[in-house]
Amino acid sequence: MISKLTPQTFYADIEKLVSELNTDYMDAVIHYCDKNSIEIETAASIIKSNGKLKSIIQNEGEEVNLLPKTARLPL
Repeated sequence: MISKLTPQTFYADIEKLVSELNTDYMDAVIHYCDKNSIEIETAASIIKSNGKLKSIIQNEGEEVNLLPKTARLPL
């Protein structure tokens, strides 16, 4: 299954889980990995290659103080 897993399909599957489970992206990734027997490190390498998903997860990590806050322009 991992050979068929591309960053685009992974992102689509995570988006689907976020809407179905009404959860955040980090929890959706963990749930997806548990359900499909994928190592978290494998998911991390896929996330790194998808800029949009990487940005979303980074923002979530900063909000819950798991990552240091980066400078952003106010919107």
